[in-house]
Amino acid sequence: MPDASTITRRSLLGAFAATAITAAPFFPGVTAYARGSGDIRRVKFYSGRTGENINVIYWIDGKYIPESLGEINHFFRDWRNNQVHNIDARTIDFLAAAHNILRVSEPYMLLSGYRSPQTNAMLRARSSGVAQNSLHLVGQAADVRLRSRTVAQIAQAAQSCNAGGVGRYSGSNFVHFDCGANRAWGR
Repeated sequence: MPDASTITRRSLLGAFAATAITAAPFFPGVTAYARGSGDIRRVKFYSGRTGENINVIYWIDGKYIPESLGEINHFFRDWRNNQVHNIDARTIDFLAAAHNILRVSEPYMLLSGYRSPQTNAMLRARSSGVAQNSLHLVGQAADVRLRSRTVAQIAQAAQSCNAGGVGRYSGSNFVHFDCGANRAWGR
């Protein structure tokens, strides 16, 4: 029987195959990677906290682009103290696959990516809904929303990837994605 990481990888690859990206890169330093490419993965995010945007190709023909992952790591930083942490590429793949399934052009609004231990402790003191050992602490989770899609629609797309944790937070209008165990919760 395959282990959970194999199932997750297969699920993600299937989601990407079903929603092939046909984007042409226009970023310095990426064009050379893209020549003759067949499979390109891109992410688009906006941060209401910092006002920043990111629209980056991070994977071409089976290879992650280290510079792009570095940009993603910086974008997903803990905005309260600017601490940067490596974001697990499986989380990025999960978010990108669900975005493709939703067939939207708008960027995700990133509410929370990496959380430092200090930020997580502060949030836990304010809310019972913040996990002590949150996957945000290790760069394996993100909380996002889209203006054009409901929490239910985003969560349904995420769950169809069969790739990790999906939390519906309808009252706060966001969906939690993580590359932990395959599970779902919330309304």
